[in-house]
Amino acid sequence: MFNIDQEELLAIYHTFIEPWSIKILIALTIFLMGQLVAKYVSRALGKVLGHTKLDKILVDFIQSLARALLLIIVLVAVLDQLGVNTNSVIAVLGAAGLAVGLALQSSLQNFAAGFMLLIFRPFKDGDFVETAGTSGMIEKIGIFSTVMHTGDNKEVIIPNSAIYSSNIINYSKRSTRRIDMIFSISYNDDIRVARDVLKEIIENEPRILKDPEYLIAVGELGANSVDFFVRPWVKTDDYWDVKFAVTEKVKIAFDAAGITIPCPQMKIHWQGKEFKMDEV
Repeated sequence: MFNIDQEELLAIYHTFIEPWSIKILIALTIFLMGQLVAKYVSRALGKVLGHTKLDKILVDFIQSLARALLLIIVLVAVLDQLGVNTNSVIAVLGAAGLAVGLALQSSLQNFAAGFMLLIFRPFKDGDFVETAGTSGMIEKIGIFSTVMHTGDNKEVIIPNSAIYSSNIINYSKRSTRRIDMIFSISYNDDIRVARDVLKEIIENEPRILKDPEYLIAVGELGANSVDFFVRPWVKTDDYWDVKFAVTEKVKIAFDAAGITIPCPQMKIHWQGKEFKMDEV
C-alpha cells in the first residue's frame, strides 16, 4: 500500500527519528540525573540544617522546597532540550503562581508568619503563652497554624498570622517568675502585726527563692482597706502551687491573729434611721 524506498526511509530516519531519539535520550538523562541531584542536595541540606537550632518542621520544609525548586529547574531543562519554548513555560508558571498567590493570600500570610515563628522561636512546644486573645500550652507549631490547649483542656487552633501580628507573652521562657499578690487588712488592724504574719509565711515557704529577695510593703491606702503588696520569686514550675498555698496560709494566719480582711460596705439612710448592710 505504501511504496517507500530505502532512500526515503533513510531520509526520514536522519531527518526526524535520529535527532529526536538523541533529544529524547538527552532529556531522559537530564530528568533522571536531575532527580538524583535534587534528592542528594535535599538530603545534604537536611543534614547541615539538622546541626543547627532550627525546628525540625522548618528543616523538613526547607528540604522539600529546595527539592521542588530543583525539580522545576530540571523540568525546564528537559522541555528546553525537547525544543519547547521555555520562555512561554516560565511565563505560564509565573502567571499561574500569581493567580494562586492572590487566591491563597491569607494562607500565604499564615505561611510567612509560620516561617518567621519557626526561625525566631518566640516559643516552643510545651511553653505556656498568651497570644491572639488566648492563653494555653503550645502543642504544635505548624507552617500555617499553631495548636494550643487551654487550662481546661480545650484545643485551640490559631492562624500563624494572628499570632505574629499580636503581642506574645511567654510565661515559660524564664526559669523564675515573680508572684504579685495583694492582701488587705482593716484600718483598725495593726500593720506591724500583719507585716510580721506575712513575713513568717513567706520565709517558711520552702519553694520561695532567697534571691531575688521578696517584697512585703504597704502598697495602697484604699477606701476600705490597707493593702499589702507581697511579691516573692519562685521557679516558673512552682508559680501556681505557691500562689495558692500562700493565699490559703494568709487567710488562716490572719484569722488566728485576729486580723480582719475587710469587705466593701455601704451606708443606707432610711426614714431617718442609719444602718449598715454588707455589699454582696
